[in-house]
Amino acid sequence: MLRAIDSQNHNLLWQDAVYDGDIAPNLFSEIPLLGWVTAGMPMEICENHEQIQVPKQLVKKNTYALKVRGNSMVEANIHDGDIIVIEQSQTVENGETCVVMINNQYVTLKRLYIDRTGVRLDPANSSMSPITLKNEDVQVLGIVMGLKRSHSLQ
Repeated sequence: MLRAIDSQNHNLLWQDAVYDGDIAPNLFSEIPLLGWVTAGMPMEICENHEQIQVPKQLVKKNTYALKVRGNSMVEANIHDGDIIVIEQSQTVENGETCVVMINNQYVTLKRLYIDRTGVRLDPANSSMSPITLKNEDVQVLGIVMGLKRSHSLQ
C-alpha cells in the first residue's frame, strides 16, 4: 500500500524504509528539494537544488519539497528533519498548513487563519504562540500536500 494518511491533517506520509522509488519507480516522480523551511521562528529561506522522489499522486503542476527545521508543527505530525511536499499556491483555506513568506524576507511553516484584524500563523505546538501580522506582510508560497520521514522518531 502506497498511502498512509495522517488522519488529523489528511496529508500523505511515507518513509524511505517502506516505499522505495528504486523498487517501484513507476509510482514515483522527481521534484526539486529547494532548501529548508523553519517550523519555529521565521528565518530567511535557505536554498538548495537537489531532486527527491515522491509518490506521483502528490505531484501536480508546481510541486516542490522543503526540509523542515524546528518543532513548531509537531502536533500536526511534522517533525524536525521531515521533508514536506508543497504545491505552489498563493491562496489557502483557513486552517491549512502552508509555507508563508513574511515581509518578503522570512519564511515559515504554520497553519494560516485570516480574519478582519489580519493574518494569524498558528504553530501546532501548544508550547508556542501564534504570530499575528497584517495581510500585506504575508505571502502564501504553497500548501503542504504530504511529508517524507526518513528518520525514526524517538
